[in-house]
Amino acid sequence: MSGAVQAGYAPPTGPDAPAPTRRRRWLLAATVAWALLLGVLAWISVRDDPPSVREQRSLGEAGPVVDRAVGELAAAAGGTVVWELTPARVDRGCRITPFADGATLTRGVDVAVPEGGERELLERIADRLPAGWRAGVRTTPDGLRLRADVGEFVALDGRPGEDGWVRLTVRTGCRLVGAGYAPTTGPAGAETVALADALRALGQPGPATPELVSAPCPGGGVARTARAAEAAAGSTDPAAALAPLATGGPVLDTPGAYAYRTGPVTVLADARAEHPRLTATHPCPTP
Repeated sequence: MSGAVQAGYAPPTGPDAPAPTRRRRWLLAATVAWALLLGVLAWISVRDDPPSVREQRSLGEAGPVVDRAVGELAAAAGGTVVWELTPARVDRGCRITPFADGATLTRGVDVAVPEGGERELLERIADRLPAGWRAGVRTTPDGLRLRADVGEFVALDGRPGEDGWVRLTVRTGCRLVGAGYAPTTGPAGAETVALADALRALGQPGPATPELVSAPCPGGGVARTARAAEAAAGSTDPAAALAPLATGGPVLDTPGAYAYRTGPVTVLADARAEHPRLTATHPCPTP
């Protein structure tokens, strides 16, 4: 019999025939073990490591970062200009992934500025912000901008408005809602008393509980703004009614808007149609 092998006929493997089966079993076992190891490491990482991208941080986790940034802005604005804390806004409906909805948190500080003083104001505020934020003022195709990186994937943007105000805004971008945003709270102070006095001077009843917006100051203490929306709408000349309450003359007196100080509190009446309001703001403590 010749040793030729017929075409299409596999020669016998002899006593080593089971080897391929054993190798497949070992490969399967090794693959399963490796998958289990990766799963354990991923679980430990999720449990112990801080999030590394913004999508992993919920709105509740980002809230304190935003609040502290607003406090930094309040301190940077200082006590020589008219400013107020704006109410926090949570907008739902953005998409983190095609399968996950999210929300954005926006807070800010509005600062009054005379025409032509926008760049000087923005640069002064930028210089007073933490160095790690790398705040800078630039002229962009969209106009003058202050931009800074607060950290934790939170951004700061400052820009002049068309109504004599510079708006400083802190935003999170789209986040998982998680436990939701719990705003900074604190006891009301002299700002609520000043707001009630101003409302009486304008001939309007004060709200039982005015809207109170606050932020933690970097050196301790809390900045607060008490707000009565629409309260100034019926007063075309707030200066006439409020001037007797000022302890040192007006700090802002323009058509439709009037601001004065009583002690450390700045009271603002803005009767313009865009957003009539009466606010009283207590600044951060002076170092």
